[in-house]
Amino acid sequence: MPGARTSLTFIFRFDYSRNMETTQAIEALAGLAQESRLAAYRLLVQAGPQGMSAGSIGEKLGLPPATLSFHLAHLVRAGLVRSRQEGRFVIYSADFPSMNQLVAFLTENCCGGQSCQGEQHEAPTRARRRA
Repeated sequence: MPGARTSLTFIFRFDYSRNMETTQAIEALAGLAQESRLAAYRLLVQAGPQGMSAGSIGEKLGLPPATLSFHLAHLVRAGLVRSRQEGRFVIYSADFPSMNQLVAFLTENCCGGQSCQGEQHEAPTRARRRA
């Protein structure tokens, strides 16, 4: 069926091709590999599904509108953030299904299928990391 391939969503492409999974994971991780984008993403995760307006994000992070717009567009292209129009505001929110897919991709086959309990796998607390 011509055109059917172009109507596939990101999720379908992500699920059907291991190579696409790797490519998408690399794009998502690259999107987070910048201080302002990581800060914006963490802020949106904290805001939950309702998200935040671009202006609120800019105020909290101290970023000028043009810079913020550049970074948010990068996160949208990476598949980590969604945007929606509400009146005259653009609301951004973390794409939680995409975030969960990325975490699942990163932890696939964690510990060779064994339980990940024990001290060697314990995440250090902030206090222990600073020490």
